[in-house]
Parts: sequence; C-alpha cells; structure tokens
Amino acid sequence: MRFKIAGIFSGIVLLLFLSCRKDKGRVSEGDYPPDISRIIINRCATSGCHNAVSYEAAGGLNLSSWSAMFQGSKSGAVVIPYQSKFSTLFTFCNIYPDLGSTNVPTMPLNREPLSRSELELLKNWIDHGAPDVNGEVKFSGPANRRKLYAVNQGCDVVTVIDASTRLPMRYIEVGNNPSVIESPHSIKVSPDGQYWYVVFLNNSIIQKFRCSDDALVGQSNLFMPGQPANTINKDWNTFIITSDGKKAFCVSYNANGQVAVVDLEQLKCIRVQGGFSVPHGICLNAAEDKVYVTRQIGNYIYASDTAFSNPLTLSLENGVPPNPTPKLDAHEILLAPNQQDLLITCQKSNELRVFSIAQNSVTQVVPLAIYPQEMVTYQNKVYISCPYDSATVAGAHGLLQRVDLSTYAVETAKAGFQPHGFAIEPAANLVYVVSRNLLVQGPAPHHSSICGGRNGFLSFIDIGTFTEQKRRVELSVDPYYIYLRP
Repeated sequence: MRFKIAGIFSGIVLLLFLSCRKDKGRVSEGDYPPDISRIIINRCATSGCHNAVSYEAAGGLNLSSWSAMFQGSKSGAVVIPYQSKFSTLFTFCNIYPDLGSTNVPTMPLNREPLSRSELELLKNWIDHGAPDVNGEVKFSGPANRRKLYAVNQGCDVVTVIDASTRLPMRYIEVGNNPSVIESPHSIKVSPDGQYWYVVFLNNSIIQKFRCSDDALVGQSNLFMPGQPANTINKDWNTFIITSDGKKAFCVSYNANGQVAVVDLEQLKCIRVQGGFSVPHGICLNAAEDKVYVTRQIGNYIYASDTAFSNPLTLSLENGVPPNPTPKLDAHEILLAPNQQDLLITCQKSNELRVFSIAQNSVTQVVPLAIYPQEMVTYQNKVYISCPYDSATVAGAHGLLQRVDLSTYAVETAKAGFQPHGFAIEPAANLVYVVSRNLLVQGPAPHHSSICGGRNGFLSFIDIGTFTEQKRRVELSVDPYYIYLRP
C-alpha cells in the first residue's frame, strides 16, 4: 500500500512538473503573447501582406513571428521596446490621435482598421517591452552588448543601435526640461565602455547614462555655483573625456565661449574658463596636460595647459599672425595617431591642416571637398565628413572622405544625404554614418515623427572598398553624432 501511495504521489509530482514546464513554454502562433498573436497573425501576417511568403513585397516586413518582426523592414526597426510612439507597427495602425502618432497609409491596407481596444492592447504591449510569449524582451542583455549611440537634435532622444542587427533597439529620452527642445548635440562613451554622456545646444548640463541598461545615472551643471546668470552659456557643442574617464572638457560655441571642466565621477562642474570666441572642437595632447580648442571663425586655434594658466593663440597659417578674419575657420580638431600632430578641418578653405605640436606650425595642407567638418581616425587614416558638398560627386549631397596620413592621398565616397557624424567598427568592417536629411530634396522619410521635422537615417560604408552599401535605416529627426561603445 505504501508503494502504491508513493507511486501515486510521484505521478502527481511528475504531472505538476510537466504542467509547469508546458506553461512556461506555452505555444503561441508566431511566439507572440496569445492576445497579441490574435491581432498580428490574423490581421497583419496574412496572405499578400506581412507573412513569410509575401513580406518582400510588403516593405520587407515579416510579421509571421516575434523574432522575424525584430529583423525589421526595409526602412529599419518597426518595434522599439517600451516606446510605442517610436514604433511604426503601432503608428501605422493607429487611427486615434489621443492614443499617439498616426501614419498613412493606415494598416491593414485597404481593410478594416484595428479597433480601439486592439490598438490599446498593441500600444500597452509595446510600452511594456513587446515581450514574446515567454516574457522575453528583445535586446535585454547581455550587459556588455555592442551598441552605438546617436543623438537626435530634433527630438531630445538618443537612438541606441544594436551593433549585431544594426537596428535601433531603444530610444532614450534625454534632457531635463520637457517644455522645450533641448537639442542633444554631442555624445561620447567613456573609454571603459561603461557610461555614455550627452551635452545640449539648449541646456547647460551634461548627462551621464549607464551603458549596461541605458539608465540615467545623473547630471552636472556646466556652470559653477553662484555664477552670474548672464554668464551661464548654452550652445554646448563638443566635449572630450580623459583616458581614465574621470574628467570631461566641454565647449560652448558662443561669441563669449567657455570651456567647462566636469568631474564625471562626482558629476560636479569644477571650473568654467572663459576667453574663447566661437570655440568649437577640442582635444588633449597625449600626456593630457594641454588642451587645444578651435576658433571656428579665423585662422587660429587656442592652446593652454589644462589649468588654463598659460593661454595661447596659434596661427594655422605659417608666417601669418592669428586673426579673426573668416578665411580658414577651423571646425574640428583631433590628436593624430602618431600623437605628435593635430588634425584640423578648415571648413572655409576646404582643407585638412596638419599641425606639428613640437614645431607649433602647419606641416601639411590637404585639399578636401566642400565644408569639411567631423573626423575619426583609424589605421593611420582620418575619415572626414563634408555634409554640404553637392559639387564634387554628381548626384551626391554630402560626402565622406578619408586621408592616408602617410601619403596624404584622398579617397571619396557617397554617404547618404547631409552626412555629419560617423563611427567606425573594425570588427564589422563598417563605417556607420548618420545623415541629417533636413532638406526637402533629400530622401522622403518612410514615416512622420512625433517631433515634427524630417527623419534622418543611418547608412553604411564598407571600409575595404570605401563604398556605400544599399541598406539604409531610418532614425528620428536630425541625427547628428554617433558613437560606438568600446
């Protein structure tokens, strides 16, 4: 009798165990949660539309499964976990403005729209992460995921891009004043890849976010306690982080420009140095005891020790004194890979100037396309964006160039429409380029944005062939800088 009871008990335990396993992995068509599956599989992933057979003719969007959905469409990501307002799967179905943005044509195409209750269900699902049937949220780990971060000046968001799929995976809202557009302008990741930082054109703060989960850590003012209000600048354009990740030097582009020094560990402004007129780019020397800042109107740069005790102006024209006449107009500045030279883009004279730190003089002048601006170095080459050039290459509006720093030979590639910021990922043999796409003659965006204005996009350049790939991923309004997590 004891063995019989034990056998019955064991059978019950086994049944419960199997039931639990089945519940945890319960089957839903397409691996969507059942209520979402009823909407997407029955209304969207249908014959002639977004199923596995027809999707190529339907914008390249396959909704036959949850995993296929996160492969995106020909325009990029369609669902951003936790952000229905940036998810076109919702906005193209939505017909109720009080629920969020709407886009046309309304989906399902030429069929009865989704009901309000269905739309509310879809919106709520996305805003809670758009999990699959087992509760998995896409892109939830690992903590060291390879990512890129792009600022969107027109929308107060940072687009987080998964480096594996090359699709937007999150939109992180930045800034601290929801009543105005603060225009995040420049972004950088700390050298150890643990934090990312952003500064704004229309605010006087730097914000710090954690890379593992993209959560806000805190912020620092870019002014000192008690600093007179009429001396507190906005227009924070660029910044540089020291190699130990402990300090940032931030530049405000202003007639009465400033450099703010921030303790990034304590998130505290420790110095604001004035005396800069229309400064823009900034870099440190190899020892990180000297700082160099471009003057965007004129023929010279600023140089000083990092305590700002011995400021100098250094002419970029050998034999010509420093002067503010618009002639060269230095925009960006980088320490060259040899750590002996400074690389400077001159947007008025359309040149790259190589400046010897030891000699305090220009050693090379390299003609470039029209209006060179941003720079990144890789393998003794410098890559430079020229966002407004429409003359050098027929049919292009903006170019990417690269200069071999051994021979000073220049190569040119198309790079989207109004390309500005870019990042290099050697492991993928790619240059990621963000294109502002502000002008109406640029490519028509696939969808309208909640922020107004034209969406920009991300394009890709093959490093080996230095040619633009056909693929293009849509981002939010005015993507300006992009940075790869180390």
